[in-house]
Amino acid sequence: MRYYNVELLDSLPFPPFGFAERDGRLHLKVPDDLLRPLVSHMVRKEEGELSSLYYVAGENKVMALVLVPRHGIVVLESELEGEGYPSLTPEVPAANWYEREMMEMSGVVPLDHPDPRPLHLHEWPRNLHPLSPSFEKGVKVPFTGEAHRYRKVEGDGILEVPVGPVHAGVIEPGHFRFSTAGEPILNLEVRLGYVHRGVEKALEGCPLNRALRLVERISGDNGVAHALAFCQAVEAAAPVPERAQLLRCIYAEMERIYNHLGDIGGMATDVAFAVPAAEASVLRERMLRLNARLTGHRLLWGAVAIGGAARDLDQERKDLLEGAMVELGLAFEPLVDTLKGAPSFLDRAETTGVLTLPMAKDLRATGPVARASGWDRDTRRDFPYGAYGRLGFLVPVRREGDVLARLVVKVEEVRESISMVKQCLDHLRDGETRIEVSSPEGFSLGLVEAPRGELAHCVHFKEGRVVRYKVRDPSFCNWPTMERAVLGNIVPDFPLINKSYNLSYAGNDL
Repeated sequence: MRYYNVELLDSLPFPPFGFAERDGRLHLKVPDDLLRPLVSHMVRKEEGELSSLYYVAGENKVMALVLVPRHGIVVLESELEGEGYPSLTPEVPAANWYEREMMEMSGVVPLDHPDPRPLHLHEWPRNLHPLSPSFEKGVKVPFTGEAHRYRKVEGDGILEVPVGPVHAGVIEPGHFRFSTAGEPILNLEVRLGYVHRGVEKALEGCPLNRALRLVERISGDNGVAHALAFCQAVEAAAPVPERAQLLRCIYAEMERIYNHLGDIGGMATDVAFAVPAAEASVLRERMLRLNARLTGHRLLWGAVAIGGAARDLDQERKDLLEGAMVELGLAFEPLVDTLKGAPSFLDRAETTGVLTLPMAKDLRATGPVARASGWDRDTRRDFPYGAYGRLGFLVPVRREGDVLARLVVKVEEVRESISMVKQCLDHLRDGETRIEVSSPEGFSLGLVEAPRGELAHCVHFKEGRVVRYKVRDPSFCNWPTMERAVLGNIVPDFPLINKSYNLSYAGNDL
């Protein structure tokens, strides 16, 4: 399937060095001094979205993935003349964290970058770059003890409130540094990286089946989405059987359901609304137990395989799943009515944590966060993959951008996911669930709509092994937007805003 429109070439302010079509995508080669104006043009003039940006050390080039609604998927590659290139961030704010990551991981210098501080690596020597070819896996890195420099807000009555990285709950670690004048938040800086595990380095040289198992565990509650993105990249244009595509879709939507149920219950918990919190917890636990009965794993790990699906559904399991979806739909509506009908909950959720549409676009929000702010984007519809092209579903969009809008989007997505699971069961016919796939070569891409938003896996293969693997979890896009959404709110509302996002620390930190 072609995922681009050649008219894009006519709209560019200057021609690229060269272009080619690969697996339905448009690949452009550009000199390093033209990368910024080209990406800026696609983002600002063509309403494109910077989906990924990274460095390939073995080829000394920067790769940029841009999704342009009217023109499709565009991959730009720019071979560097020296050790740096003109930073994209001054014109494309969404490039900020990508370029900070490249600086510390690969030693590439985005010239004129406004914030060259480390992003993931705490107290690392500045001359050690783990994604450079000379860095060996397992090497012991000396501790520098260099303190992180936080942004300062100065003035009379300004207080700094540090929160984390250890929190009052069984959650992942992250540090939040608030600057306040009384209760209102004037600035928030999120510092992550505490669960950086060196995933991309570990994937270098990995055989495919082992890489799948590792990728599946990047962010535990999004295991199906990560596995699907990896399999897309490996399979390229391979004809995955229809039954396998439907099974994959079922597992992906089941993953979305249990994630959103957890988010909905978490928002109720953070306003001390015990009854709907407990009801959502019960429904989520039922989904996890259903996952285990159908696939052998509560989080659906191992359900997806290269070339298809590793777990099939016999008639007994199909009947079990169909009945469970009916029961879930009936039990879900009273929970939603309780939440949306409670003035005490609405008082906390309405107009709290507003992310405006312009800010969502500037920082390239994704998933329910973007859709709650009025940005109508969904990979399943815009760049359909697997079985999604033949399913009927709506993409819920709100305009308010607040906590309530994010809740409503997730509520409506649960309903749509239940419907999609039922549709997949109706379409399920006897057939193969898996095929053999030949080892890929060169660059490949996996693009999936995970529960938290668009997930991008950019993979470079050589002789059946991974030589460079760039993972961009949706949380990596959304964390910077939360720093803006909290401004002007009071500190006690931060847990509620945070839970309405419910981002992954591990998915961000890799």
